[in-house]
Amino acid sequence: MTSLEHFPIPLLGFAAFSGTGKTTLITQLLPKLTERGLRIGMVKHSHHDIEMDNPKKDSYKLRKAGACQMVLASPHRTILFAEQELAEQDESEEPKLITQLNWLNTDELDLVLVEGFRHEAFTKIELHRPSLGKPILANEDKHIIAIATDAVIDQKALFDKGLTYLDLNDINAITDFIVQYSQQG
Repeated sequence: MTSLEHFPIPLLGFAAFSGTGKTTLITQLLPKLTERGLRIGMVKHSHHDIEMDNPKKDSYKLRKAGACQMVLASPHRTILFAEQELAEQDESEEPKLITQLNWLNTDELDLVLVEGFRHEAFTKIELHRPSLGKPILANEDKHIIAIATDAVIDQKALFDKGLTYLDLNDINAITDFIVQYSQQG
C-alpha cells in the first residue's frame, strides 16, 4: 500500500466548503486538462451512502449476495464496487484517501485530482468565495498551495505565505497552473 507522501504520480486536491463550486470547476477543468494530453484520475468524497448499481442487474444481486468486491466489465468501461466493512460503532468513520487512491492504476495516469478529503495532508487548491462567509482554509492547512477566488483579495499577503492567487473565473489560468504542477512531479 502506497502512502500519500510516496504516491507515484502528482496528486492535487480541491478544498472548499460545501456549495463553493468544486464539482463545477473540476467539470470545466477536465476537458481542458485532457486536451493538454493529461490522463486524469479522479477521487471524489461523498458523505452519503452511494449506490450506483441497478437493483435489477446481476452485478447488484451478486454484490448484495455477499461479494465484498465486484468488478463489472464491458468493452466500454470497468466498474469496481467495494463494500466498506465498518464495525457498528464506527459507521461514521470517513474513508481514507490513500485507500481510495490505491484502487487506481497509476501506470495509466499522469495526475490524480481529488474532490474532498480536505482534512488529509496532501497538496490542494482552495476554492474561496467570500460571499459564503466562510474562513480561508489556507490559514490552517499548510498543504494548500493556491487560492482560487472570485473576489479581490490581498495577493501580496498570499505571496508572502507562499500561496498562488488564481482567479476562480479564469479556467485557462487554473488549467495552466495545474499543468505546471503536474510537470513538477
